[in-house]
Amino acid sequence: MEKRYTYEELLEIVAELRSDHGCPWDREQTHESLIKCLKEECQEAVEAIENKDDENLCEELGDVMLQVLMHSQIAAEEGRFAIEDVVNMLAQKLVRRHPHVFGDQKALTAEEGLASWNAIKAQEKAHKHNKMPENP
Repeated sequence: MEKRYTYEELLEIVAELRSDHGCPWDREQTHESLIKCLKEECQEAVEAIENKDDENLCEELGDVMLQVLMHSQIAAEEGRFAIEDVVNMLAQKLVRRHPHVFGDQKALTAEEGLASWNAIKAQEKAHKHNKMPENP
């Protein structure tokens, strides 16, 4: 039986690939150099969904996840953010944009849920835009 890896082990594998004694190709990657790979992996996941190919979809979602982990590892190496920050930011966003699940609002239909998400997203973007510093 093949070994089943944990999420923590996966993070260690990605860090090892980027380490000084890791893979030369992985080590030299940057956010910019990985753009093409990210696009390709997302497109391959879409194709697997369209083809209703669960086995391929599972593999392609792993490839998309690798892109997220690689970008997070690069950012961590640069002292910008880490995968834990990505996970936390996503969890906060999901809770914040689903007050009909995690708060006291109600959404009885998918359309109401989507409308709530879009309204909150628009408020967040407006708030972020208003916080932008003025050009001197």
